[in-house]
Amino acid sequence: MNLPNKITISRILLIPVFMVIMLVPFKWGELTFGTETILVTHFVGAIIFIIASTTDWIDGYYARKLNQVTNLGKFLDPLADKLLVSAALIILVELGLAPSWMVILIISREFAVTGLRLVLAGEGEVVAANMLGKIKTWTQIIAISALLLHNLPFELMNIPFATMALWVATFFTVISGWDYFMKNKQAFVNSK
Repeated sequence: MNLPNKITISRILLIPVFMVIMLVPFKWGELTFGTETILVTHFVGAIIFIIASTTDWIDGYYARKLNQVTNLGKFLDPLADKLLVSAALIILVELGLAPSWMVILIISREFAVTGLRLVLAGEGEVVAANMLGKIKTWTQIIAISALLLHNLPFELMNIPFATMALWVATFFTVISGWDYFMKNKQAFVNSK
């Protein structure tokens, strides 16, 4: 168990902490920014989500710097991303902060790509995320962070940044999923 994989596992372990903070009705009050307010629990949850999300960059950085890229890491890293993003998106739907159809589309893509990864793994191939997949992940993280923060500080300027960011994330989710399947269609073409 190397350092990058430990960092990835820490991201997975932060997911239940994030969920408890966001979903248990703690009476921690509200924060006010100008004319906008946000529950302290939502603010703290957003910070936990952002910290957990940054570990995605940190584990990748150390895996490359220390030359510790492993098959376990290639498997765990995208799994941790999918678990964190899925948990956050489902919570956002429950809170009424994200439309369910976008969340269903995003999570469906994640399941489909995970299924493809399993098929490829059965053939002895472990495929790391490509650039489109990384862009997809970061646009999702930005959108989710903005939604968890109730579009602050952009709400103060009447800019619907969180909504626009979610549209961008949905676009890259679909495009990267299509790209992933097109590049790996031999898994289905060659199957018996």
